[in-house]
Amino acid sequence: MHITVVGTGYVGLVAGTCFAEMGNHVTCIDIDAEKIENLKNGVIPIFEPGLSEMVIHNHKDGRLNFSTDLKTAVENSRVAFIAVGTPPAEDGSADLSAVLAVAKAIGQAANGPQIIVDKSTVPVGTAAKVKATAQAETEHPIEVVSNPEFLKEGAAIDDFMKPDRVVIGAETEEAFEIMDELYGPFVRSGKPIIHMDPVSAELTKYAANAMLATRISFMNEISRICDLVGADADMIRKGIGTDSRIGSPFLYPGIGYGGSCFPKDVKAIMATARQNGYVFRILESVEEVNESQKRLMVEKIVSEFGEDLSGKIFGLWGLSFKPNTDDMREAAAISVVRGLTERGAKVKAYDPEAHETARAILGDSIEYCNNPYDAIDGADALILATEWTEFRRPDFDRMGELLKQKLIFDGRNIYSASTMRKYGYTRHGVGIPPVKA
Repeated sequence: MHITVVGTGYVGLVAGTCFAEMGNHVTCIDIDAEKIENLKNGVIPIFEPGLSEMVIHNHKDGRLNFSTDLKTAVENSRVAFIAVGTPPAEDGSADLSAVLAVAKAIGQAANGPQIIVDKSTVPVGTAAKVKATAQAETEHPIEVVSNPEFLKEGAAIDDFMKPDRVVIGAETEEAFEIMDELYGPFVRSGKPIIHMDPVSAELTKYAANAMLATRISFMNEISRICDLVGADADMIRKGIGTDSRIGSPFLYPGIGYGGSCFPKDVKAIMATARQNGYVFRILESVEEVNESQKRLMVEKIVSEFGEDLSGKIFGLWGLSFKPNTDDMREAAAISVVRGLTERGAKVKAYDPEAHETARAILGDSIEYCNNPYDAIDGADALILATEWTEFRRPDFDRMGELLKQKLIFDGRNIYSASTMRKYGYTRHGVGIPPVKA
């Protein structure tokens, strides 16, 4: 099948590459000519495990092409995916200006029946707006399908190639049949392709992310109570996670969720509720808890060192909002850095991938180090903000020689109490009993 994918960001590039991997002929479109040239030369704008290799070999084999020429791409394809950004407006609602601009351009380029697929995360009612916008530009029939993505950064290729489910929101059997044909190779293991109307498909995406965000904030609230009463959130997680009605995913306490999806989608579904005269009280609390949780490590540091941190140095391991990505959007590390530097502290940070994206947000307010040990050399304490695998088994003896004192603020609870005692560290975690050296 010949496919156009408009937008070469996280969603568009992963989707286009995976469709090409299954033998389709895909043209990825972007208005950024420099970005397109870089992609042709194998320069990938995002870090995602496995993506670079897949892009390069599919482009070399001729199945994956990159262009700024939307008109030619649409003329040669039956299906056009919209995968451009939908950033939050001031009221939290999604900004659809880019989506509708692409819809208009697709309508103008259509030289026959066209299926437009909303792959961007869009609020309820967007499919109807996209259809009206595109159809106003052409006499050819336009159909719009809502096909939300459920990709986890750091595992996006695997999620796309082996999805839990594929959600298709359409209005005609022909559209369902074409989408089923396109996604059939990805669900040969028996995972479902779920058919529904476009409005329900649009809301499904927001509902899924809102539920996951709720689980995270719920567990973080439990961790706060644990700190007050001396309970162990890790034990509680195991106790409730083995309940078949609950399950274990997204029950790990930490210093808040971030990234491009959860914060934006929680705000967007709350905005949709407000626009329809309803206050989504649970999600308002979810968001409030999350923002509070991002400040937790700073609160613990202030409790240890006092409000004035002038002259103190802190080593920070991890900048990205989660491992296996360079995404800094809404990362907890941002709150940690700002909370410390505002109090006069110096921060030395290391992240395997996110230095450049972090620099775009934090500038020169911190020192960026080439390895984790440089980041803690001469530091008063280590703060762990992102649980990259390389941080799980460090050289604790070497760390003890570099740190001024053996003190760790573990924002992801990756270091066990027994390990901390073995090496003589004081450790403050999230909802778990502190370890005193």
